[in-house]
Amino acid sequence: MSQLHETNQTLDFFCDFDKISANVAEVEMSLNTLNYLIGKEDLARGVSDIWSRDPKVFEVLGILIADRDEGKKPVVDRRGNVVLLKSYFESETKVVEFLEGTGLSEIFESRRIKNLVDYVFGIETGLDTNARKNRSGHIMEGAVAKILKDNAINYRQEVYSSEFPELSVLGTDEKRFDFFIETSEKKYLIEVNFYSGGGSKLNEVARAYTELAPKVNSVAGFEFIWITDGIGWKSARNKLEEAYNTIPSVYNLTNVHSFIQRLK
Repeated sequence: MSQLHETNQTLDFFCDFDKISANVAEVEMSLNTLNYLIGKEDLARGVSDIWSRDPKVFEVLGILIADRDEGKKPVVDRRGNVVLLKSYFESETKVVEFLEGTGLSEIFESRRIKNLVDYVFGIETGLDTNARKNRSGHIMEGAVAKILKDNAINYRQEVYSSEFPELSVLGTDEKRFDFFIETSEKKYLIEVNFYSGGGSKLNEVARAYTELAPKVNSVAGFEFIWITDGIGWKSARNKLEEAYNTIPSVYNLTNVHSFIQRLK
């Protein structure tokens, strides 16, 4: 517990601008067409002008309110009916109702937005923050991979339990392991994660691995390894302790070198 790292975040943790740019590029042409509506006093007329040329342009309107579900989200319309968001993009009248109901009409008319492509780039940057938890895990995987490479340990990443008929003890659900290392004596199935903050996820992970490890270890020639770190565990110390007492091989980034020595 005293060795837990406060964070593993580097500067590239905060935003994946390559992904953001790619997402914007997919809708850029439609957004440029919708720029026609900015500053229009008669918004309905502007919508009609675009609709007569290409009604499919309006299918990207969801991203203007930070919705990336392709209009599949259910909402309550002004008549009290539950409808899918995409139903607002099926006619000129419904498009105008969408713009007025969301407040976008006032934003367009007042020219608070100058360019929808830039505006959506900002929205995508905000939405990308939801991926930070996944990025923290990827950074941890990268850290472990570097340790293995630096010590000339051969490994594979993202290995599925279905590769090993012996692991039928895990049941019918296919399990993906972050790393796989095979030596002349044993096959190691490794999970890695990092938690800089607390939450129910830590309890779930500890419980899941506490159940998984004995099953893997019961199969001759296999061993489950858990490498985890982050001060988030301080809020879930009891669950981590339970797992530590059940799983023979639990490491953090500081003492993982003892596992490396075992491999060597």
